[in-house]
Amino acid sequence: MHVDVRQAIDPQAAAGYGTDRLRSEFLIQNLFVPGEIRLTYSQYDRMVVGGATPAGGALRLEPVKQAGTPSFLDRRELVAVNIGGKGTVSAGKDSFTLDHRDMLYLGMGAGEVSFASADVANPAKFYLLSAPAHHSYPSRLVRIGEANRLDLGAQATSNERSIYQFIHPDVLKTCQLVVGMTVLAPGSVWNTMPCHVHDRRSEAYLYFALGEDARVVHLMGEPAETRHLIVKNEEAILSPGWSIHSGAGTSNYTFIWAMAGDNVDYKDVDMVAMGDLR
Repeated sequence: MHVDVRQAIDPQAAAGYGTDRLRSEFLIQNLFVPGEIRLTYSQYDRMVVGGATPAGGALRLEPVKQAGTPSFLDRRELVAVNIGGKGTVSAGKDSFTLDHRDMLYLGMGAGEVSFASADVANPAKFYLLSAPAHHSYPSRLVRIGEANRLDLGAQATSNERSIYQFIHPDVLKTCQLVVGMTVLAPGSVWNTMPCHVHDRRSEAYLYFALGEDARVVHLMGEPAETRHLIVKNEEAILSPGWSIHSGAGTSNYTFIWAMAGDNVDYKDVDMVAMGDLR
């Protein structure tokens, strides 16, 4: 298991970074390596972002030194999203089978965690998200058909999309994590514009369902000091609370958004007027 550590960056410092430094601080690449678990431990709300790709035997989620606990879930909650073939997540005495685009919530103290693929020729790809927890809520598998669906936008504005709220107060209780999936319709490319910030929570984005040569231009930075990152399929972005998080693709795409911080209120955002963007 490989663990990378990212320090928190203040907006004044980020404003002076060039492309390579921005990418090294905020972009997460190579998440899904066959036969490995790869984690990024972020100092933004102590969120962990990672990928587990079981290509042979089961992969065990080992303790992370930065968390300082004997077991990963001793003081944490975890969400696993399957963006690959069918797979299984085991936690303690429980086992959950995830189809493509299902999400599993594991509460604090759920036990030792491992990941397996049903078919190694079409391995599962588990996108992992974790944050510190203060209470043990029940583990639950949420299939995409059980998520709270919101259809927004329009073809005329290139942002027709469906938002699936999986790990959300309207679906289940968590300590910090709020996680969902946004699917853009064919012909639509824009997400989260008009944009917003939420200084009370940090966020992570995983872009996927992109073609080999397709890209997303991810916008970040303070509203009056924006920057951009060019993102390809199955790459993730760390988004500090002070940063906007918006983007446009060369085609339609899907992304998983995840938040952790002071509350779990999905609508608690500070909107940014289009005239204030620079």
